[in-house]
Amino acid sequence: MTSKNTICLWYDGTALDAAKFYADTFPDSAVGAVHRAPGDYPAGKEGDILTVEFAVMGIPCLGLNGGPAFKHNEAFSFQVATDNQAETDRLWNAIIGNGGQESACGWCKDKWGLSWQITPRALIAAIADPDPAAAKRAFEAMMEMTKIDIAAIEAARRG
Repeated sequence: MTSKNTICLWYDGTALDAAKFYADTFPDSAVGAVHRAPGDYPAGKEGDILTVEFAVMGIPCLGLNGGPAFKHNEAFSFQVATDNQAETDRLWNAIIGNGGQESACGWCKDKWGLSWQITPRALIAAIADPDPAAAKRAFEAMMEMTKIDIAAIEAARRG
């Protein structure tokens, strides 16, 4: 591990599966070292996968197979800035299609319960529009969406 700061994500025995999915789905992502437990521990036995080093879009992470005691929630999420509708659709559909679930305003959860914000750059620009009325229209349109529809956001922004 070379980073001074790493995000540690807790899994119930599925850290390697999650890391592989992220590496296959997101650019600049990879699975690194897999570490096995040197002895028995509360969530597993000696030789079980204890931790998995991986990167998600260049962000260093450590998957810890800590057992069922803690679950992911919306207090932590990855926000992914997308450049167009095709990228938005590809990432959203990969997460949802792999056992995830939709939420509101561009948020979704993967099958491990980790939250993702699939956020088009066009949405960020629209809700930060210097024209408060345009920003409000775009924001209100977003509030009605699950996956973000860039064309609908831009249409709302224009009025």
